[in-house]
Amino acid sequence: MTRFLIRRIVTGIPVILGVIATVFVLARVIPGDPCRAALQEKATAATCAAFTERFGLNEPVPVQFALYLRDLATGNLGESIQTRQPVTEIFVERMPTTVELTLYALLFAITVGMALGIISAYKRNSFADVGTMFVANLGVSIPVFVLGLLLAFVFAIIFKDSILSLPPSGRLSAGSRPVSIAQAWGLATLGGPPRTLLDFVSNMYTFNGVLTGNFALFADALRHLILPAVALGTIPMAIIARMTRSSLLEVLGQEYVRTARAKGMSPRVVMFRHGLRNALLPVVTVIGLSIGALLSGAVLTETIFSLPGIGRTIYESITARDYIVIQGMALVVAVVYVIVNLAVDISYAFVDPRVRLS
Repeated sequence: MTRFLIRRIVTGIPVILGVIATVFVLARVIPGDPCRAALQEKATAATCAAFTERFGLNEPVPVQFALYLRDLATGNLGESIQTRQPVTEIFVERMPTTVELTLYALLFAITVGMALGIISAYKRNSFADVGTMFVANLGVSIPVFVLGLLLAFVFAIIFKDSILSLPPSGRLSAGSRPVSIAQAWGLATLGGPPRTLLDFVSNMYTFNGVLTGNFALFADALRHLILPAVALGTIPMAIIARMTRSSLLEVLGQEYVRTARAKGMSPRVVMFRHGLRNALLPVVTVIGLSIGALLSGAVLTETIFSLPGIGRTIYESITARDYIVIQGMALVVAVVYVIVNLAVDISYAFVDPRVRLS
């Protein structure tokens, strides 16, 4: 196991470096002047010269890349060109929103998707099978931005002032003021990485509400996340449903399953004890890949529902030509991809004992 982990971490380093290099170069070949994009009407010849000097944009691209790698080695992700705010602070403020949204969207996709896939496989060629696969195909076919607007229209306008009414935007209702976990736990003087971690979790409002005992905050934050989580998780849900069905049908046709049935085991026991576990490998792979898709899909979802996450931050940074923020967020997403793929590979050994990581 240890050798496997070391090998995968080492092979992941070139992937991260490749992503960093690609984003670094692409950010600099985009047409336009970053000084004029950031300063707009204040962009004179003198201010642009100082701007270029300050951010090292007057150096050749290879030199800029070497300097950026040097800063990364010290843990410095740089400073936003537009807001002059350190990228690490932007990360702590914005990333929790995306993580929270991704977790709930993934929970929705796994729960509903696997349930639909199991029902479809269990009731093969029945009306239930056709209906669940129709829902799955419909989920794959509707783009995130269309589904998000439809959900907001239905639950915020049509069902307004009813029990089904849900907020169409934002993270919390007006007037809601969450307290940081550090303050709630009497750790206001705490500093360093532990404080950064607590602040990161504090900005995930549903977790904040549970850890601080503020369940009104938890309920309010959860209501604001329902629509964006459903909009973001619908496409992965449909893919998981179809993969679960096809994998289960393949496993249920194996000889050991027929033997279990011949021994008189109930269809439910055969389905869950002998079928589902052995059908999980491709489903787990799809779930791991879906996490990356959810992070990328969050760009549209966060824009539609006005959520201040990294997806919306990346979009705003691209339009403002804020190189530093784009590079920092791309690095974070690349690291998440590598970690998720590593976790999926490790999970194979627990899902199927026949898999040996060594």
